[in-house]
Amino acid sequence: MYLVTAAEMGQLDRLASSEYLIPSIVLMENAGLRVVESIRRHFQERVKNRRILIFCGKGNNGGDGLVVARHLLNQGAEVKVFLLARPEDMRGDARTNLEIYQKMGGRLYPILGENHLQRADIALLYADLVVDAIFGTGFKGAALGLPASVITMINKANRHTVAVDVPSGLEADTGRIFGPCIQATWTVTFALPKLGLVVEPGASFTGRLEVADIGIPRKLVEDQGLKTHLLTADWCRANLPGRKTDAHKGVYGHVLAVGGSPGLTGAITLTATAALRAGAGLVTAAVPKSLHEILETKTTEVMTCPLPETAAGTLSREALNPILERLDQCNVLALGPGLSREPATVELVKELLPHLKVPAVVDADALNALATDPGILAGNHGPLVLTPHPGEMARLIGTTAARVQEERLETARRYAREWRVALLLKGARTIVAWPDGQTFINPTGNPGMATAGSGDVLTGIIAGLIAQGLEPGTAAALGAYLHGVAGDLGRAALGQHALMAGDLLNFLPAAFRNLEVDAGDAAGLGRG
Repeated sequence: MYLVTAAEMGQLDRLASSEYLIPSIVLMENAGLRVVESIRRHFQERVKNRRILIFCGKGNNGGDGLVVARHLLNQGAEVKVFLLARPEDMRGDARTNLEIYQKMGGRLYPILGENHLQRADIALLYADLVVDAIFGTGFKGAALGLPASVITMINKANRHTVAVDVPSGLEADTGRIFGPCIQATWTVTFALPKLGLVVEPGASFTGRLEVADIGIPRKLVEDQGLKTHLLTADWCRANLPGRKTDAHKGVYGHVLAVGGSPGLTGAITLTATAALRAGAGLVTAAVPKSLHEILETKTTEVMTCPLPETAAGTLSREALNPILERLDQCNVLALGPGLSREPATVELVKELLPHLKVPAVVDADALNALATDPGILAGNHGPLVLTPHPGEMARLIGTTAARVQEERLETARRYAREWRVALLLKGARTIVAWPDGQTFINPTGNPGMATAGSGDVLTGIIAGLIAQGLEPGTAAALGAYLHGVAGDLGRAALGQHALMAGDLLNFLPAAFRNLEVDAGDAAGLGRG
């Protein structure tokens, strides 16, 4: 599903009117009707006598709210419209809908000063629902003055609130919030979801997100060359590697997972096991030779390989050729989990990457090694998936984690392009950017996954998917989605606080099962 900025959505609206001859007032009517339908579902189709307050600004978002007011009034609801403007300041389609509402006998209460707030404050005490139609997608900065007071008052009332298109106070392009913002119970957005509704902190103010069709032609949307996507189950299902009835383990690839150091054998174990769980036919965990026996004990299905080590028990530079030799029989490298920052190990990583002939998923201490010479990423290398958290990304580009968090989308896009990599920037609403500018935002996952080893599992999932033939960027996006679904299933069963990385491995089969098409059904055999 595409995600759009305010400018992109505005262009779609304009082209729908100019090229497809759909009057803008028809789009406004459709938008309002979709909100009314959503409200009816909220009340189980019983809106008669419901006390509904609608707060409208003077722009088109307010016009949408007035369409809602008209139809709810017609359906027997007790509607009050609080207008944050003088009626004579309304223009265009919004003005038309205001006049229709007034001709229908609808109650209108302008809020033009602090002395007008009391009526709304009292009405909120008895409201069954609040409709927020104050600011639309063009809003930027902080809500100030009277709108800020109204937004604060609505939030304090703690009533169910539906936001029209976007919660007022939220920047549609960024999800940033610089002042009071409506805390919506749910949001009905029009045509396509706006970017700020699905990234934090905006996502936390959006509530449940509904995307409503208002009649924008599909061909018009497809012709715009939009490059930002929300990952969905349908997209992931379409990209899930198939399984043939006559296949064997060699068909599904061989992952070489390289990492581990004293005290950190769990990381490489999680990665290797996750690669198998993701469907790889074979997985080998290559570790410092003094840890080899430990890995043989900790794993069953995973093969193991001892490598030359330093006096500190980490991988040494002499491990370079053995790794490259192993990779001649493998399809993908997973590099970094538990690797350590020992200087010799750092040099090994820096020497290894330019020699790679297979795709690699680079994580954890391998990223920290590259941070000592990020120019390697700008040079010649094979297909790479980088999976940094904000701190690791900050070290790679010489900034702070806070700055990365402030500019997550821009950062991921820029460096995916400059380094010619698939870049997966971890965090709430993980971002996956491809070198060609295509960008995916993952809606799955939860705070319970903020635990040691969670990223190691993700690295293994992505490597396992690449082993089965997926392009690295596709594997990164699909892997992020599945990783999050496993976490969400774990939360449902165990709660957030107790969730561990090992639990993600246990719930990963169910995450895959949610996407799989039954082999019998696919063959037309049914279930008999």
